[in-house]
Amino acid sequence: MNHLKTLTKLYAMKRHTRMSKRNMKKLQDKKLRKLLHYAWDYSPYYQKSFQAAGITREQLTTLPLSAFPTIDKQMLLQQFEEVVTVSGLTQEALRSFDEKAATNREPYLSKYHVVHSSGSTGKPGYFVYEKKAWNDMLLGIIRAALWDMNMLQILALLAGKPHIAYLAATDGRYGGAMAVGDGIEGVGAKQLHLDIKTPLTKWCTRLQAFQPHIIIGYPSAVKILGELVEQKEVALQVSRVITCGEPLGASLRRYLEKMFQCPVINFYGASESLALGVETDQEEGMLLFDDMNIIEEENGVMYLTSLYNYAQPLIRYRLSDSISLQEAKESHQCPFTRATGLLGRKEDILWFEDGCGKKEFLHPLAIEGFCIEGLKDYQFRQLSKDAFEMQAEISQKASKDNVRMNVLKQMKEILKEKNLEYVQFYIHFVEEILPNPQTGKKSLIIGLN
Repeated sequence: MNHLKTLTKLYAMKRHTRMSKRNMKKLQDKKLRKLLHYAWDYSPYYQKSFQAAGITREQLTTLPLSAFPTIDKQMLLQQFEEVVTVSGLTQEALRSFDEKAATNREPYLSKYHVVHSSGSTGKPGYFVYEKKAWNDMLLGIIRAALWDMNMLQILALLAGKPHIAYLAATDGRYGGAMAVGDGIEGVGAKQLHLDIKTPLTKWCTRLQAFQPHIIIGYPSAVKILGELVEQKEVALQVSRVITCGEPLGASLRRYLEKMFQCPVINFYGASESLALGVETDQEEGMLLFDDMNIIEEENGVMYLTSLYNYAQPLIRYRLSDSISLQEAKESHQCPFTRATGLLGRKEDILWFEDGCGKKEFLHPLAIEGFCIEGLKDYQFRQLSKDAFEMQAEISQKASKDNVRMNVLKQMKEILKEKNLEYVQFYIHFVEEILPNPQTGKKSLIIGLN
């Protein structure tokens, strides 16, 4: 992205936050109608889906969004070639590209940005952004990161070539890592990516040398950094903290604000649409980017319609997150919808301690990428300060010995990379892994009581 062009477009996008509620609705509807017509003309899946629901092309201009059929991730991946508007684009081709290409941010066929959808089991799924959609999304996350600043303040910040550190999963085509990397390049800043699998000693050494002005990362990872600062393992002067990828609770927000003595911006995104919303104040709640997406909530179910991605249209796409929505009031300065409740998933971190009292952690995303033939589902349970197990559910025809051998091999490499060779790891095969009866969701990790 050209720096001057980025700032010019950022200025135009920031003006949306001062629109009237009425004008925002007009802009949103204009984008929706354009998307619906495009999907009808170029996506075989959507044309058939709309027709099956009794919708004609003429009605695309007038029907409310709630009249259109929904789609979920399973259907999207099953019908991927019919959903996308790009001929010849397949999940298998994207998977092959992901496996063969080096871990970087290079687009597929030099045109399409490919985002890996992390999941606990099965083959990975991919979401695709064409160049314009990717750049629009980047503007959305830059706007969120600098939400409480005017353009003069932004120009002053960027003129100093700030150092920005990103603490998260960085060793794959995760949407966050790719978007943050491209976004930082887009504003001409310097960047340091620290993977959650990197030992803490390296974190300290590299952060101390880099001296970031801005920290971006998973709340759980930034919390660990805050603890390192509190313990005087590393000394930093940070002007801004941006969390993403996990929910940020009120208590953790207060802790981060105390440790870093600076604003904490909580960013909300998903692989399906990397720019969804921003939260700068716990009481005000999350502001959803109505100029980029339409979020609906029906009977506790959340649906996303992305208004900027035409290569892979997502219209009333079901997300697993749970939220409550509140329309902006006329008295509000910003016309965006407010969201309250849980946004995204939250997992525990596995902490271990050796005989000398030295602590190290494993983040959920560091151990959730197992893709082994016959392994249907799994969950990690911490047994002690130096031991944990995988509860594995396998298909009837799968070989326990084969699954065990492959899991042990991959886990050995992960533990070695984190200097956790002393940790004992076991595999326990179970008939079925059930969700938490209270939440209805399956936790990837069950920590010590």
